[in-house]
Amino acid sequence: MDLPYIINFQHTGSKEFGFLDIAEVGKNVPFEVKRMFWTHSVPNGVIRGHHAHKETKQILIAIEGRIIVTTEMPSGDIHKFELNSSTQGIYLPPHVWHHMEYLDNAVQIVFCSGFFNEQDYLREYKEFKKFYKS
Repeated sequence: MDLPYIINFQHTGSKEFGFLDIAEVGKNVPFEVKRMFWTHSVPNGVIRGHHAHKETKQILIAIEGRIIVTTEMPSGDIHKFELNSSTQGIYLPPHVWHHMEYLDNAVQIVFCSGFFNEQDYLREYKEFKKFYKS
């Protein structure tokens, strides 16, 4: 089973002209992107997420601000990641329970390997634990 990990994006530019960060399928994006969405205007300290996906892979990026991502594997292993730069993202494979705490006017963009499908979500923690119980 894949584990979540940090992805670094190519970064170029200057303060005088602005910056460009690059995500490329097959290079630093390990799947074909079929859906993107973004969250913004989230009040400071709000925690969102609290779900896992059965099939969908994702990359979460904090374009602005800071996002603390907490992940839990079916084994119970818990990891925390801090996203605070548009030059990094976190890869979330399927089967990972996760939530995000939005700080400092965070704006997040998410790349997904599949289209929205409500059947792909595990939205209840007890359901997540039961689904992956060995």
